[in-house]
Amino acid sequence: MRAVSNFCDYFVILSGMSLRQVGAIAEAIQEDLAKDRIRPLSKVHSDQDSGWLVVDFSSVMAHVFYKPMREFYSLERLWVDAKKVRLAKTKSAPK
Repeated sequence: MRAVSNFCDYFVILSGMSLRQVGAIAEAIQEDLAKDRIRPLSKVHSDQDSGWLVVDFSSVMAHVFYKPMREFYSLERLWVDAKKVRLAKTKSAPK
């Protein structure tokens, strides 16, 4: 993002299949990074029903969408000039 914006280095864009899942994903991101003492600029509450939650870590912004909202806002299309970086899927750690 740095080549096309001055406010962050990366957008992480992902989708949930329900509003509840969107909230759970945003909460999990915050909890997981907090283990490494990485905290967002402000806490995102998972009970919001907007269908789009942004967890702002300054240089990285995680955009968690309810799938229909992601298709509607199409950030990938809006920021088409930004370089895309695809991450490999990883298996979840056993609980």
